[in-house]
Formats: sequence, structure tokens, C-alpha cells
Amino acid sequence: MPETILNPNEDSQQVHFSVLLNESLEGLHIRPDGVYIDGTFGRGGHSRAILQQLGEKGRLLAIDQDPQAIEYANIHIQDARFEIQHGSFEQVAEFCAARGLTGKVDGLLLDLGVSSPQLDDAERGFSFMREGPLDMRMNPQAGLSAREWLQQVEEATLVKVLKQYGEERFAGRIARAIKEASVQDALKTTLDLAELVRRVSPKTEKNKHPATRTFQAIRIAVNRELDVLKNVLEAALEVLAPGGRLVVISFHSLEDRIVKQFMRDQSTMKDLFPDSPVQIEVIEPVLKRVGKPVFPSEEECRLNSRSRSAVLRIAERL
Repeated sequence: MPETILNPNEDSQQVHFSVLLNESLEGLHIRPDGVYIDGTFGRGGHSRAILQQLGEKGRLLAIDQDPQAIEYANIHIQDARFEIQHGSFEQVAEFCAARGLTGKVDGLLLDLGVSSPQLDDAERGFSFMREGPLDMRMNPQAGLSAREWLQQVEEATLVKVLKQYGEERFAGRIARAIKEASVQDALKTTLDLAELVRRVSPKTEKNKHPATRTFQAIRIAVNRELDVLKNVLEAALEVLAPGGRLVVISFHSLEDRIVKQFMRDQSTMKDLFPDSPVQIEVIEPVLKRVGKPVFPSEEECRLNSRSRSAVLRIAERL
């Protein structure tokens, strides 16, 4: 088996846990000569583990929209079977077509949401616990930062975003305060926003920062996360080979609801005209669900608190 060479200068103190690692590998049902895609490279935990199970003829394409992840992969992973692609995983059909892999992929892994390195880097602006620029972009080279987005968005739209993406009870109150502050350009850092939300929130949840839901909602909106997820799930049907596995790790109910609904819809036979007395056309299912949802063990949650909300779902292309 070819060796995956890691840069000896890599800081061994920087430990990044890959959530549900073993369960993900089992879900992919890896064949040594198969073709696999890690749709969210991050710092390569899942990719390294996949490479360890691939033989000489195996192939792994990793995707990440974060330039720091691309730089990390280019420096730390040297393996002829491995390739890293800069871009969003919603472009997976395009990336596969360019490589002649359409309909030939044996497994697609999606580890959704923001990565630990992004959360831990204050300069990326994802955390309400660290002072940093109000950015929140997974690709800081594209699109509007959170600060710019908040300055442009209408208050009514912001209310909807906070309600739908953050399930925030005080969306109206928070949106009004944000827009008033944005007009004065008073929201420049993560702590500016976190403090504003804390100040205007009439009630707080035990063991939960008042800004948690607001930060989640704005991050999802800035990165179009739910739309991107819907697009990549549809693209998976195009790129997966028969028997190919789709493995998705979600971290909040909005993501998981989309994944669950998609897998259920695509694994169910559909009657296009259910009210017709004559059966005209039936669409055969294109996926089958594999097993039940998988959750982290107590041990994993103890070692990595960020895994607590994770849920893994698996489907297979028919």
C-alpha cells in the first residue's frame, strides 16, 4: 500500500478530532481500489483515515473552500492517490466531470458546518467567545463578510434569518438592535455583536451563551449553508456509482432535517399522479438508507465536546 507522507514539521500539539471517524469509515464501506471524495477536508482527519484503507489503485479527492485547508493539505499530505480541490462541495458534480468521475464515485463524505480550526482561529470571526473581525466566511476570499452582510440586509430579512436559521425566540428585538448598531458601524468585532445580543436578550438559557443562536444564524446565511447542502445532496446522485455510499455528518437540526428528508424522499417509490385511477408513471427510488442514525459515544463526547450534537446518516446509490 502506498505511504501517506506527513510533513515532519507538523505541530503534533495541534490535535484536531475528526467527529465519528470510525463510524464514517464503516459507513463508506471502503474498497481498496475505490474512488472516494472527502467533501470537507478541514485538517484531513477523515482523509488520512480513508487513505489508510485504500490500496495502490485507490483514489481520494478532497474538497475545501477554505484556503487555509488547501494550504495545509498541500504541505502535510503527499500521496499519489490524493488530490485536493479548492472550492465548495456543491460543485462536486463539476469537479467529478472534469476528472471523468461522474457516476464512478464509491463514496462521498460530508462533514457539515464550521471546522474546529475555523472556530479556534479568532481572526476568522466565527466565535462569540474570542475577539476577532466580524467575518464568518468559510472562504474569506469570496462573498460578503458578516459585518458587510449585516450592514446591507433588511431588518425584516434579518428577523427571518434569526428565526429560521437560529430558532431565536427574540429575533425581532435582536434584529432591531443589530440594524441600529450597523447604521452607526458599531459592529466591527465578534465581541461587539456578542455583547449586543447579550444586552438585548431578556432571558438566557442555562449553560448557553445568549449569542449562540444569532451567530449560528448569521453564519449559515453568510455562507448559504443550507442551500449549498441541498445542492450537494442532489449532485451526489449524479456522481455516485451504483453501490456508492453517501455519508453525512450534521451538527444541528436544520442540517439533519434536510439530510433526513432527502434520503427518505430518494429512497421511496413515487407515484407522479397519485389521484389518477390509472397508474401512469412511477419513479423508482435511487437511494436506499443504510442502518439507523449514528450518534457519538459517551467517550467521544467526553474527549471532544463539539461532537455532542453530531448525527451521521448513510445512504447507498441504487
